[in-house]
Amino acid sequence: MNYLISIVGIIVVLGLAWVASNNRKEIKIRPIIQMIIIQLILTFILLNTKFGLILIEGIAAVFTKLLDYANEGINFVFAGIANEGQAPFFLTALLPIVFISALIGILQHIKVLPFIMKWLGWAISKVNGMGKLESYNGVASAIVGQSEVFITVKKQLGQLSPQRLYTLSASAMSTVSMSIVGAYMTMIEPRYVVTAIVINLFGGFIIASIINPYSVTDEEDLLVVQEEKQSFFEMLGEYIMDGFKVAIVVAAMLIGFVALMAGINNLFDMIFGVTFQAIIGYVFAPFAILMGIPVSESVTAGGIMATKLVTNEFVAMLSLNDLASNLSERSIGIISVFLVSFANFTSIGIISGAVKGLHEKQGNVVARFGLKLLYGATLVSVLSAIIVSFIL
Repeated sequence: MNYLISIVGIIVVLGLAWVASNNRKEIKIRPIIQMIIIQLILTFILLNTKFGLILIEGIAAVFTKLLDYANEGINFVFAGIANEGQAPFFLTALLPIVFISALIGILQHIKVLPFIMKWLGWAISKVNGMGKLESYNGVASAIVGQSEVFITVKKQLGQLSPQRLYTLSASAMSTVSMSIVGAYMTMIEPRYVVTAIVINLFGGFIIASIINPYSVTDEEDLLVVQEEKQSFFEMLGEYIMDGFKVAIVVAAMLIGFVALMAGINNLFDMIFGVTFQAIIGYVFAPFAILMGIPVSESVTAGGIMATKLVTNEFVAMLSLNDLASNLSERSIGIISVFLVSFANFTSIGIISGAVKGLHEKQGNVVARFGLKLLYGATLVSVLSAIIVSFIL
């Protein structure tokens, strides 16, 4: 029965993407089928095989060690700020972003990340039927982040058609930055974080190729990576400050959104006898069912999903932890995968702002298709959760 629901779920998600397509005649079926099969194979390997377990444990161990290193710096600056036995979220989950961002900057500076992104993007382009630039951008988005990725292609921004710009933006919203993965791993199981990152990459291409199909000629598909010349310590200082800005911005958003959600929930509870989160949970419950969540848990799951869309993934992950006792282990895994992406209303502003900072006209283009961008990225999250439901 679970398999049947998952199959129906995939058909519904692809159908919803098809409804929003701007050129249905251009949709290429074969790459879509290939990528869905790849998603299923990779999910099975990561979640159901000894090799996958070793791989995820290895990645989790690396991030655990990185968090330990980050805590050395945090303890030096903030030692004694918390009572013994307490673990403030800002110190344990957000400030490590500063160190991980610095590490990414170093790998970028010594040309390790550009090499990986370029050739991995080239290999993926052979599967997804898209241009090398789009494929590179998908990989780069999952490493450097949804705003920083546009810096690496800023030479091409002014020459991109709205169709190609949509695909680049969709990839950025559908994935997450490696600098923030450590924070996620303190909140949900690392195996779901790693799995989501991998299958979201292909999911972004699947949905974009349906909503926004087009063809690219070899002449249009020149892959030139923009690199600014900086000294090592200039680069290091820049990435450290970027990481700190991300931590502060996320902290500010959490303070505002968590407080606002608590106030709205309380207000609705007093007036209607039910929280706002429960009400929007009913709206998203059908999607939770299509993702393989039992009907009895669908409203709770739908509330968490809606929280992520309206606020951000951090608020939703905190909500998942609070409500975990009401959900089965399988449901927690499915929802966890859904949450690992930047698909929320805030990201529309982040991505359009990032592009506008580099090219004002193209930034306005991104802002105009912002809601369609969020629609597609949310379908990517639902598709990834459905793929995982086949395996769990």
